[in-house]
Amino acid sequence: MSTKFTFQHLEGKKFNSLENKETQDLLMKWSMKGRIKAQCFTFDQQFQSYEKDTFVKDFFSDPIVKSSLQVVSGSGSWVPIGIQPTGFESELVSCSTVSLTFFDRLWEHDIVRENKQIRKCLDEYYEGIQISDELRKMLLLEDSDNYDIFDEKEREEFLFLLFKHICIDLISVQKDQKTNQIVVTSIILKVTLSDDNGPFFPADEEHVQNFAYLIVDPILRHVTTFYHKFGSGDLS
Repeated sequence: MSTKFTFQHLEGKKFNSLENKETQDLLMKWSMKGRIKAQCFTFDQQFQSYEKDTFVKDFFSDPIVKSSLQVVSGSGSWVPIGIQPTGFESELVSCSTVSLTFFDRLWEHDIVRENKQIRKCLDEYYEGIQISDELRKMLLLEDSDNYDIFDEKEREEFLFLLFKHICIDLISVQKDQKTNQIVVTSIILKVTLSDDNGPFFPADEEHVQNFAYLIVDPILRHVTTFYHKFGSGDLS
């Protein structure tokens, strides 16, 4: 099979913001500990965003990726993805917002109090997720009083999606020499894979907390996978 892009796994790559104790404690609190993983791969070819479909197809067809990209199996353990997909879907995700002032409105609307405590609410459930505070309520429930403090375009920003899943720094930035502004150089792709039996990656069932992103740094020629499969139990 003819391919443009080939990949190597950077096995020693660490993601300190994901692996430190504080983050791990938060992952435990949000029932994500041991079920979320970031991995980094390199590629040698020049990448342009219009080539995203070729890039995704080559990535998930690459033998090194298939033997080293870890996913949660149906039996609840981490295993190589292995399967050769027959269907590939990729979607460019906006990544123009880089400042955390984006979230100042959480304080302005009293979702987070000045002492950094999140305001509680009566328990509700959404797709198996317990909602016990106004933050999760704002993120997940369209009938929340605060849902509209972020419009639909803002909710499609990668920073918001990361915050919705978990707040972690995975993107690359650089200073624009003309404007001196910080700009994002990463290209974010949300991906879904299927085979003859239907969708299988990031999971065979759709859920707000099943996700997989390819975060492509075209300058360093790195691609980072950011994956989570919703479920119960710590698999680490």
